[in-house]
Amino acid sequence: MVPFARRWMQLLAVWLILCGVTSAAEKLNVVLILADDLGWADLGCYGSKYHRTPQLDKLAADGVRFTEGYASCPVCSPTRAALMTGKYPARLHLTDWLPGRGDRPDQKLLRPQIRQELPLDETTLAEALKAAGYVTGHIGKWHLGGAGFGPREQGFDSNIGGDHTGTPQSYFAPYKGKVRADKETVIPGLEDAPEGEYLTDRYAAEAEKFLEKHKDEPFFLYLPHNAVHTPMKAKEDLIAKYPGKLTYGQQSNPIYAAMLESLDDAVGRVVKKLDDLKIADRTLVIFTSDNGGLATLEGPNTPATINGPHREGKGWLYEGGLRVPLIVKWPGVAKAGTVSNVMVASHDIFATVLDACGAKAPEGIDGKSFASVLKGSQEPVRNELYWHYPHYANQGGKPGGVIREGQYKLIEFYENGRRELFDVKQGEGQNLIEAKKDVAERLAAKLEAWRKEVGAQSMTPNPNYIPNPQDKQGNITLSASTAEVFGIMLRYEPLPHKNTLGYWVRAEDWAKFEFTVTRPGTFVVEPHQGCGTGQGGSVVAFSVGDQVLEMTVEDTGHFQNFKPREIGTIKIDKPGRYELHVKPKTKAKAAVVDIRQVALKFKPE
Repeated sequence: MVPFARRWMQLLAVWLILCGVTSAAEKLNVVLILADDLGWADLGCYGSKYHRTPQLDKLAADGVRFTEGYASCPVCSPTRAALMTGKYPARLHLTDWLPGRGDRPDQKLLRPQIRQELPLDETTLAEALKAAGYVTGHIGKWHLGGAGFGPREQGFDSNIGGDHTGTPQSYFAPYKGKVRADKETVIPGLEDAPEGEYLTDRYAAEAEKFLEKHKDEPFFLYLPHNAVHTPMKAKEDLIAKYPGKLTYGQQSNPIYAAMLESLDDAVGRVVKKLDDLKIADRTLVIFTSDNGGLATLEGPNTPATINGPHREGKGWLYEGGLRVPLIVKWPGVAKAGTVSNVMVASHDIFATVLDACGAKAPEGIDGKSFASVLKGSQEPVRNELYWHYPHYANQGGKPGGVIREGQYKLIEFYENGRRELFDVKQGEGQNLIEAKKDVAERLAAKLEAWRKEVGAQSMTPNPNYIPNPQDKQGNITLSASTAEVFGIMLRYEPLPHKNTLGYWVRAEDWAKFEFTVTRPGTFVVEPHQGCGTGQGGSVVAFSVGDQVLEMTVEDTGHFQNFKPREIGTIKIDKPGRYELHVKPKTKAKAAVVDIRQVALKFKPE
């Protein structure tokens, strides 16, 4: 009887082990791939005719492509924190890239003191899945804290590539760089890389190794690539596939296109490995970006891309900075080739992954699961989305907050409280702030209530603010980027082929430049004006106090063909801060003028 009992216990143990193996095999694996600075319109499946992205296009054809996917912030680290925790960056007090752009005398407001790392007491997606029995791996860019706050401290069993840096030490091996003049660092885990190896390729190879190693157990692979972030570096043979030169205003950057092709190939390698290992049918694959594409000048060979039809790009609160590609493949659940216009955001991925995996989400998160959308529903998963960006962006974007509710989107700028309201379905060309005052007031109230609810940090006045100071020769240059606009349609357009005050289609709209005089005297006022063919004739007044000069706008053949015009002199008797007001007196045709800058040229007595 005893041997029989022993044998029965042995059989029971084997049965339990087999059940455990079966259970593990049935668990849904997760591969989350994050691109860096990839624009909404950069993939073929999102309409690009220039970039070549066959692997990502196929992923979209095999899964669900979201047309209204949003990043949680227009810059990187906050979105990454939101993705990892399911919380708004404002709630985390991590609202800018780390360590962040410092305060400067040309900035009217001081930034709040943000967290310099993702707090360890936050539950990350890796920790939540690890508690549910998953092995977790991190390969790529982390940028959420340095020593003591890296991926290994935040729930990942392994880490290759992840550290405090936001820009790769190098895209080609050896992956070394200097954080200080006297200190060289290497991308973690890539110390032995063969000379000339390309970083995106290496991350793909490391991902393949991870999948091979853990194919028989439930896993979560987080693969945040450095590509397609600056510096613009790509393999020469791929660059050669994109002839021509960079042309402002259209997708035409050969280096960026080559970087994206390498990223696309890397995604294809991961998907193929899942197929080869015969685990693709139980693996959820998610691909997205941390913010919109870089559409302004920021280093050699930039801008990287253009985000049309959406406005602006990385660092801006317009759709080009916030709207991102989002593709999800869930075999056997998500219908292949589905296109969804349900509004979702980066911080919703946290809840969605846990929902799909049957794991419980922690209390207090902001994200909402869109698993129901992946299963075929087109019902909204939320009513509103919010953004809080109390910072000046390196790309020129100004501090502000945003609420998107249904078709409407309100932007509130923190420097002066200016608001803009758009019908997102119609784009961000027509400001509806006066036409739909009731909508604007309602959304502004909701935005303010949300800021209070999440404990959003505020900005404060900069006591050392020195706008547009004089140079050594006494001259003052008032760039269009420093103007404060008043009215409905007038705006600063940052794109390199514009860089101007434009959309001046209302005579009621006007602009103000602040400037600082340390050397008083007489100044020649020289606007740099552009005007399209047949659009000249408007009269514009330039005033400093009670000194007023007038200019009749000249036709320059194009609104971005700028001509310097000396229109007279003004005299300033003492040092201090002054304002130059630019107001149309008459509007002759469809638009008044474009102004790239106003020069105040010091005239020695």
